[in-house]
Amino acid sequence: MSAPAPRTVEPSVAAPPRPGGGLPPDRPDVPGTSSRRRAGRRSPNHEERPNWWLTGLMVFLALSVFVPLYFAVVTALKTPDQLTGAGFDLPTTVRWENFADAWRLTDFPRSAMNSAVITVGTVVLTLLTNSMVAYAIARNMHRRAFKGLFYYFISALFVPFPILMLPVAKQTALMGLDNQVGLIILYTVYGLSFNVFVFVAYINSIPRELEEAATMDGASTWTTFWKVIFPLLAPMNATVGILTCLWAWNDFLLPLVIVSDPRAATLPLQQYVFQGQFSTNYPVAFASYLMAMIPLLLVYVIAQRWVISGVTRGAIK
Repeated sequence: MSAPAPRTVEPSVAAPPRPGGGLPPDRPDVPGTSSRRRAGRRSPNHEERPNWWLTGLMVFLALSVFVPLYFAVVTALKTPDQLTGAGFDLPTTVRWENFADAWRLTDFPRSAMNSAVITVGTVVLTLLTNSMVAYAIARNMHRRAFKGLFYYFISALFVPFPILMLPVAKQTALMGLDNQVGLIILYTVYGLSFNVFVFVAYINSIPRELEEAATMDGASTWTTFWKVIFPLLAPMNATVGILTCLWAWNDFLLPLVIVSDPRAATLPLQQYVFQGQFSTNYPVAFASYLMAMIPLLLVYVIAQRWVISGVTRGAIK
């Protein structure tokens, strides 16, 4: 009796992938495949319904920004006799002389130039120095000294300025820094805590392989920072620059206690002349506030293309 011939088992051949890829075919024995297919398919006529409640809330919040602006414009065009009621009424007689009075009383060209010099100097010095400090801390966070320095800067955020106001004012006067240069240095130092916090978080997201490649090409740490890291900081530089510009331009307290020369007074200091002991000239004061807002609006209109391009480069980095 001959032995039975051995059976040959043909190897299973996997089904070729479908041209469009996508989800596997529905299988009733595998739970969830049918639901995934239904979730992955959408009819061409399907459209997501807009959330009208959320849209209405966003429109309301956006329009609410114009309420104080409308109040400021209306008040700047009134006479002191028309400041009655809630203040939202249109002026019965438009008084354009309020802007001329504000220009003359605040010595607008000189005070605006003082504010511009301090603001530009502060923004430039802040971006150059704070980013370097943050880079040194971010790339040496594994060391105890740098980690302690980072938390030291963070703790400075909780120290209110009035506690340091009088000692700083006396020290700057003794060092001869009760001028525009002293203000630029103080703004740079006082903004270091917050700026280091945001810069370190952003630098940690930059791959270290970029720096290693630059080092292999013979670049020093200084060259690596300015040629590789600093251009990648464009989105964060735009954010820090805008916040620093707003702070230095609108600040009142620090110039009040530091600047000793009346000719070096900034625009917020000059606007203080409208605050009398018994009364306040609100129409002229609001006219000066609108005039002080125009330079920042021009800066934003001119610089918005660089801000948007910097954010875009950061998104595709």
